[in-house]
Amino acid sequence: MQHILFDHGRRMWLHVAVVMPEHAHLILTPAADRTGWSFPLGAILKGIKGCSSRKVNRILCRSGSIWQHESFDHELRRDESLRQKAEYICMNPVRRGLVKIVNDYPWLWREWIEGQRRT
Repeated sequence: MQHILFDHGRRMWLHVAVVMPEHAHLILTPAADRTGWSFPLGAILKGIKGCSSRKVNRILCRSGSIWQHESFDHELRRDESLRQKAEYICMNPVRRGLVKIVNDYPWLWREWIEGQRRT
């Protein structure tokens, strides 16, 4: 989670992140770089995957790939509710039986809750 949060407010605006045992869900908005163009999603994910892979491998005393090379992304359209999609992915740990209530899951970050605590 710390590697996901590192770029919040730098290369992206993170709305929600849920780190599951074998995958992660993020809803983010790429930020603009110095030239005014949005940071590419691939570059944002490469940073997260690279840093987190090195740390996981160091902790587990191993090497090699942690993440899949590809990721599934979906652009939210105007008629889709960001909050509704965010609430849906936040419920993943509950649906999987990892916790009974969503607020008990330690690998969950929501901008409208945890983001307010940072400021």
